[in-house]
Amino acid sequence: MPAAMTASFALTDTTDADIAAVTAIYTDAVLNGTASFELDPPDEAEMARRFHAIRKAGYPHIVARDRAGEALGYAYAGSYRARPAYRWTVENSVYVAPSAKGRGVGKTLLAEIITRCEALGFRQMIAVIGGSEHAASIGLHEALGFTRVGVLPATGFKHGRWLDSVLMQKPLGEGGSTTPDLRIYPGTLYPPA
Repeated sequence: MPAAMTASFALTDTTDADIAAVTAIYTDAVLNGTASFELDPPDEAEMARRFHAIRKAGYPHIVARDRAGEALGYAYAGSYRARPAYRWTVENSVYVAPSAKGRGVGKTLLAEIITRCEALGFRQMIAVIGGSEHAASIGLHEALGFTRVGVLPATGFKHGRWLDSVLMQKPLGEGGSTTPDLRIYPGTLYPPA
């Protein structure tokens, strides 16, 4: 897809050239935040493997970069659950570099992921947010039309404390108001054998 440009950054499809920057952004999130329940940050090889698996399955994976080309954040959608009945539902992930927080990068990335997932025919998007106190992520999702649908108390233990998992959901397109065309598979997910 073509780049989407704001006043200070552009969104483009993630490429192999972005893996080092994506890895650095995710490493900070793992070590210093609760957005991910991973405890040890994966290396570039593992992040490249994950990126290729997401793209091969037909999901969007995008990066925001400033005018100098520095990665400010990235976002992607992936399978919510592996079984075919879930094929119209995706889970989103958004990570922003510490230096870019508060500049609208996360909101712009998530809005683009929503748009791309709707265009691919997905009907629901789920956010699983690490920690009930993660006000920035909860607020970001609420601002883009997500509703809190549940909290799983004390599901993760990180940074010496128990963390909740906050579940939020947003209908995409017609959401659950109509029956999807059971002959199609959004993106390239679960192609018929």
